Amino acid sequence: MPIETFLVSFTTYFATIGPADIVVLFAALTAGATAAERRAMVFKGVVIGGAVLLFFVFFGEPLLAIFGISLPALRTAGGILLLLISIDMVFARSSGGTSTTDEENAEAASSSDISVFPLATPLIAGPGAIGATILLMADASGDPPRQVAVVAGLLLILMLTYLFLLGATQLQRILGFTVLHVISRIVGVLLAALSVQFIFDGLMTSGLLGRMSL
Repeated sequence: MPIETFLVSFTTYFATIGPADIVVLFAALTAGATAAERRAMVFKGVVIGGAVLLFFVFFGEPLLAIFGISLPALRTAGGILLLLISIDMVFARSSGGTSTTDEENAEAASSSDISVFPLATPLIAGPGAIGATILLMADASGDPPRQVAVVAGLLLILMLTYLFLLGATQLQRILGFTVLHVISRIVGVLLAALSVQFIFDGLMTSGLLGRMSL
């Protein structure tokens, strides 16, 4: 059902893009910027990051065909990647799939404009979000309403990310680090269950389990 696909898409993108986590880092990296500079960086970063993800919405499957990657393999690999991200979310650890490294943070701190790096990529359009995009679209292949639901989930998360970033300082002050981390951990638990389901589906559709039982 499209509504179910939309909810799965929304939850997955909330976890892999992580608006709550981006808010904290953005507020820290733009502490010396003016309000106008922050607004410009937020707009540019979300537009570029969204464009990167939309590229994989439309061209992710052809890329799979070029490299000879089957849908069951993608489901299994994507499920493992999302599971690792969800574990990091639950235990409040930094993950290379949804965050930046110490070296990237140091480079960003020396730049006055962080809209392209690290905001657009890898914070918004990171490995986790790109992998999730290809996986969700491939899973909805041949079903236009479900594909539209995936795109709708992505666009809604991008809109929330934009709004969160515009009010980054105020949001962080009102909610505090604790509430933001609690939200991330709850979504992490949901993502863990979803990622395991992706792994199960990948193994079942691959036919590997059937051959092993013979």
